Amino acid sequence: MLEPDDSPRHWCFGCGDRNPEGLGIVFEIDGRRVTGRFSARQVHQGFPGLAHGGIAAAVLDEAMGWAMYAAGAWAMTARMEVKYRRPLPLGEPLALQAEVVRERGRWLEAEGAIRRATGEMLAQAKGLFVRVPPEKALELQEFFLVPQSAEAAGPPPRRQRSHPRAP
Repeated sequence: MLEPDDSPRHWCFGCGDRNPEGLGIVFEIDGRRVTGRFSARQVHQGFPGLAHGGIAAAVLDEAMGWAMYAAGAWAMTARMEVKYRRPLPLGEPLALQAEVVRERGRWLEAEGAIRRATGEMLAQAKGLFVRVPPEKALELQEFFLVPQSAEAAGPPPRRQRSHPRAP
């Protein structure tokens, strides 16, 4: 399956490549784990020189959401807990990681982290996600993806998506 040119994913606040106000996160999928790159911009500022805490939460939510895709699930955030270790600096490339750590029927649990290039932990999150009902999964599949064959609606494809704007 291919992503159509008019896919709403292009406007996603977290990973959309056409949203000028978005986060512009670039993800790579490796099995059930995702990694990503992100740099907070001046429009994300809270205190001078630092990203607003809500930006860290949004980045972690997006990373764990991508972990759902990597695990083959159409799922939405039900609950998320963020531990802020250090403020996110503006303009510095940061590393993201997330993975699904447990599946219980419709429920999936994920963990994510934001680190500096040095490995210093800036923020961590744990999230509880719920699979959408099968009919909603089909709707999402049709909304975001163009089928290349008569495949049944399954999970999103496992592939890398990139963002043209370098951090």
